[in-house]
Amino acid sequence: MMLPRRGLRSLGGGLALAAVAALLAGCAASPSGAVVELGADTVVVDVRTPTEFASGHLEDAVNIDFQSSEFASQISELDEDLDYVVYCQTGNRSAQAVAQMKEQGLSVQDAGGVDEAAQATGLEIVR
Repeated sequence: MMLPRRGLRSLGGGLALAAVAALLAGCAASPSGAVVELGADTVVVDVRTPTEFASGHLEDAVNIDFQSSEFASQISELDEDLDYVVYCQTGNRSAQAVAQMKEQGLSVQDAGGVDEAAQATGLEIVR
């Protein structure tokens, strides 16, 4: 499809804006782009496997393996009065876990992958 010159200039400007937005998104602290505030009633949950968790996890995080057959029963036992921040390796499992946790009526935020989560929360990755 041929675009008129004016369309190309507009497209170029749009691409420049998209590039700036992508760079800013790369600096985002979580999938939503927000810094995650941790309160006294916030529990940080790592939904990776125990082996992944042992290789390095956020300080004070608890491990609830999303791939475990016990995941649904474990989240059903979580305290509904607490807030939860969830992360995994890349953000895929955390998004799925957050969806299930929200279905259980939990207050939960997806912090994405472990590196994003560390940046968003300010917590150290401990090994």
